[in-house]
Amino acid sequence: MSIAEKTPATPPAQTPATPQAAARPTVPRKAPSGRTLLSFVLPPLVVLVIAVALWQALISLFGVPKFLVPAPLDVLAEIGPAIGTLVEPTLVTMGEAYGGFLLAAVVGFAVAFVMARWNVAERGLYPYMVLLQTIPIIAVAPILVVWLGPGPTTNTVVAAMIAVFPVTANTLTGLKSTDRNLVQLFAMAGASKRYEMSVLRIPYALPYVLTGLRIAAGSSVIGAIVGEFVAGIGGGQGGLGYVITSTAQQLLMPRLFLAVIAASCVSLLLFGLVRLVEVLALRRWHESAMSSDD
Repeated sequence: MSIAEKTPATPPAQTPATPQAAARPTVPRKAPSGRTLLSFVLPPLVVLVIAVALWQALISLFGVPKFLVPAPLDVLAEIGPAIGTLVEPTLVTMGEAYGGFLLAAVVGFAVAFVMARWNVAERGLYPYMVLLQTIPIIAVAPILVVWLGPGPTTNTVVAAMIAVFPVTANTLTGLKSTDRNLVQLFAMAGASKRYEMSVLRIPYALPYVLTGLRIAAGSSVIGAIVGEFVAGIGGGQGGLGYVITSTAQQLLMPRLFLAVIAASCVSLLLFGLVRLVEVLALRRWHESAMSSDD
């Protein structure tokens, strides 16, 4: 036997992992499951039909007065007469809620990045973010009316105040949840803090950020309507909050239910837009946005 045959083969040299390669998630994308749009739409639609049918049956069975709880057919019949008076208030509330959502997103991201970068900033700012979340917004709205005047500006600020905490808290959690081994790898490679934040921490925090935005989507609409209860009526601004208050005082229950449904649609639209961005951003690598056969 020759010397060459006795000598074991030398394994090929392995290329050390770079920070860029380590930062990319390596979860494989699942194959399409064949789920169609109908499979997403049909279950909630069936639940809605059952709920409306049960609602109508209970109203007819117990003879509940229309001024207390209207039947679905009464609400449906009110669409024609009320459509002209609901379009403008819906657009007003939509502008206030979406403006507050964007303001909360910008402020929440900025504050979370500062707190994630400097621990002393987190210790100094986070208690006040929690305090802002615990203050009853209905008590703060009159103060904002005095400072900013009644109208859409105040309502937008109220919406932002309610929506900013989930954005800040979820973004901060995501930025601080990065794999410690990857953080050490970046440090050994001599990566700057800015590079580490942009290439490593932000991509890993993205699922947390989008979760916070989904929560803020509903909170911002609630904040806008709460602001309209106080500021909108005082300034004569006709948002859905004004419609809800005025129709409740007049016991126009079918129109009140339509206003509530319109507010829900405004919230669902914003939630759906955030969810669409989440799916497009995460579908190639994160389990929460991948298709599943379950």
